[in-house]
Amino acid sequence: MPDIKLPYSVIVGGHVCLDIIPTVQGGGFQMIPGKLVDVGQAVISTGGAVANTGIALHRLGMPVRLMGKVGNDIFGEAVLAVFRKEGEGLADGMIVAEGEPTSYSIVISPPGIDRMFLHCTGANDTFHSSDVEMEALEDAGLFHFGYPPLMRQMYVDDGAELIRLMRKVKEAGLTTSLDLAKPDPDSAAGQVNWKAILTAVLPDVDLFHPSIEEILYMLRRERYEAMLQQYGSERLIEHVDGELLEELSSELLRMGAAIVVLKLGEHGLYMRTTANAARLAETGRYSPQLQNNWLNRELYIPCFQVEVAGTTGAGDCTIAGFLAGFVQGLTPEETIIGAVGAGACNVERPDATSGIQAWQSVQGRIAAGWAQHRPKPYLGGFQTDVYSDTMIYSGPKDQVLTVDEKVEL
Repeated sequence: MPDIKLPYSVIVGGHVCLDIIPTVQGGGFQMIPGKLVDVGQAVISTGGAVANTGIALHRLGMPVRLMGKVGNDIFGEAVLAVFRKEGEGLADGMIVAEGEPTSYSIVISPPGIDRMFLHCTGANDTFHSSDVEMEALEDAGLFHFGYPPLMRQMYVDDGAELIRLMRKVKEAGLTTSLDLAKPDPDSAAGQVNWKAILTAVLPDVDLFHPSIEEILYMLRRERYEAMLQQYGSERLIEHVDGELLEELSSELLRMGAAIVVLKLGEHGLYMRTTANAARLAETGRYSPQLQNNWLNRELYIPCFQVEVAGTTGAGDCTIAGFLAGFVQGLTPEETIIGAVGAGACNVERPDATSGIQAWQSVQGRIAAGWAQHRPKPYLGGFQTDVYSDTMIYSGPKDQVLTVDEKVEL
């Protein structure tokens, strides 16, 4: 049962899979053809946005329903068994597709190295907007959908099914939330015009949560590839500056999103919100109160310090923390602090969700003076702020209006 009482439940839909995570210890890890790599016991867990964000929200104490598609095979049975073990009723909204394979991933996550994936999309490829029934939306307040680039029906035909799905949920009155995944550039999903798809879908997306690499790839493909060539690594976050964050977030807000949250990996979280009061008021059943200062904000927060055991699901759990704060009606500062707190708990374990604690426990660690990492040095123009003893940085776009001024808007 959820620990926190909310007027509406949260639905987490989209990509779901079974994760097989070998334990890799020590340094010098290399994948060499013909070489046997000695690893430890494998951790078997669920993965994908449905499992990671959904279970994290459940562990934080939020009322959650999961909505993904699995096959009627051994992997599918394992996924459903994990969900049932996590909480009564969590698996009730899952779709079991006869004759289709369940998606799975082999996750290789060596210490000190970003994780690698071997992935089969499976039944995720046949997920349609019709799989989300209107009856399921009646008592829900927020619908979060994750990883459409890994779900074939969500990106073929210029993203028609994704657009149809988010519009359907938006018209039902829910707050809508969308997360991405970066496709393989050589795959069919990697050849899609994602900028055109996002232009069409973001007017129906209230909360948008891409990573900086994902959105750079989708909006600035030539620049993304030039940076890859220049720096020789996909860890482009090391070379992102405040000007690029402002440029990308501005474009996403113009496209129609109300709140843009850019995941910056171990460097933290960046958030930008609309300056349009009418757009903010249209964010569905969990629309934030004006007096909580969600209008025209630009905030950056570094991560909390932990001993990292693995990074699988870190972005998903950070999103779960953000959504948990948002649906509770918290301020932007409280919400992003809770987000990086949940993300920090996640990386203390090698799997995606077992490190997540109840919301009150996460808040207790923060209140006790949880140390933060130093901010990434791209904060020209940002102002240092302290919120409940936590360092947050306010950008030049962060011009908060008074309650009276907001009402006039």
